[in-house]
Amino acid sequence: QVQLVESGGGLVQAGGSLRLSCAASGRTFITYTMGWFRQGPGKEREFVAAIKLSGGASYYADSVKGRFTISRDSAKNTVYLQMNSLKPEDTAVYYCAADRAYGQKLAPDYDYWGQGTQVTVSS
Repeated sequence: QVQLVESGGGLVQAGGSLRLSCAASGRTFITYTMGWFRQGPGKEREFVAAIKLSGGASYYADSVKGRFTISRDSAKNTVYLQMNSLKPEDTAVYYCAADRAYGQKLAPDYDYWGQGTQVTVSS
């Protein structure tokens, strides 16, 4: 089993920045890719970004490219999501997820999930 714990959410004004963290514990040797998803009010859970723990290759949703950066500290089994130039439409609960495969963008493809952290961007 893999346990994921997110932190770093909060309230920020439009144009501001936040950094989310996701700490993984448990059988992390089986973890291959860690990703971030978000779910806004009344919306489906959508892919944001993901990173390969070995090597650091990453990919992003078009809506966040150039504004968000995903990174990892493999020694700490921790993944970060730096969010800049935040917009009100970025308001959502942000979830960390983990999966053995690389390249996945659909929530059902991810095996492990954190509890989520709220990000609210005011206009």
